[in-house]
Amino acid sequence: MLQSIDDVIRALEQHQYISDRGLATTIFLGLKLNKPLFLEGEAGVGKTQVAKTLAAILDARLIRLQCYEGLDVNTAVYEWNYSQQMLHIRLMEATGVGREEARREIFSPQFLLKRPLLQAIEDNLPRAPVLLIDEIDRSDEEFEAYLLELLSDWQITIPEIGTLKAAHAPVTVVTSNRTREIHDALKRRCLYHWIDFPNFEKEYRIVLTKVPDAPDRLAQQIVRFVQELRRMELYKMPGVAETLDWSAALVALDQQDLSENVVNETLGALLKYQDDVTKVQGAVARELVERVRKS
Repeated sequence: MLQSIDDVIRALEQHQYISDRGLATTIFLGLKLNKPLFLEGEAGVGKTQVAKTLAAILDARLIRLQCYEGLDVNTAVYEWNYSQQMLHIRLMEATGVGREEARREIFSPQFLLKRPLLQAIEDNLPRAPVLLIDEIDRSDEEFEAYLLELLSDWQITIPEIGTLKAAHAPVTVVTSNRTREIHDALKRRCLYHWIDFPNFEKEYRIVLTKVPDAPDRLAQQIVRFVQELRRMELYKMPGVAETLDWSAALVALDQQDLSENVVNETLGALLKYQDDVTKVQGAVARELVERVRKS
């Protein structure tokens, strides 16, 4: 289906994802070599959307594991259905089932609750699923280490059952906002790509693609304004996701051009910290609006 890098670029664009050739090359090689993709970059630049778009392109199931501090095996991989096991034990006791037979039954797959990572290698669909391990930098190093077996051999070991191996290795995307460094052992198992903030031309195309109702002049002004903001010292620079939210908000307000008033009134769609909003509102917003309107 995707026989070249150009095929990948076209397929992404058909599903409204504007990619540069570097990212398309990484995706193509990941599919060709059956290796996970490790995507790093600031929040809101489109890392998670890569996995969602790949699932749409490949017509595959998307399995998402959202990482967070304290994430453990019970939440990410599997756990036993203890209440059902206890009920089954009482039933077996009433019928006089032997201890060994009872043990085999209560630790059988019917009592296994499959979480995202186990679902990804146990999936019975005719094609491999897309596994998204999102924001791995939010998880603990212990969980990061647990992933090494999965990403190396596409298998998971369950002590009571044994080792389960994927019939079809999932197309895997691991993302990180780089709030901490990820260990080299995990990165070695992946193809790495850094997704940066887009330049003007790329972000302009993204806005026209994702917010087609935006007037051309307004779209240009929005992108120029956001690009100027990213040159400032802000606590959190707006990502592409915020650019699209702001564009949709301005279109909903029937705006044709940026103005100081409308910028001040809608900065909450673009900036997510009050210190940043305060810094931009007023004189800075006026100056930026005048600059982008003259461009």
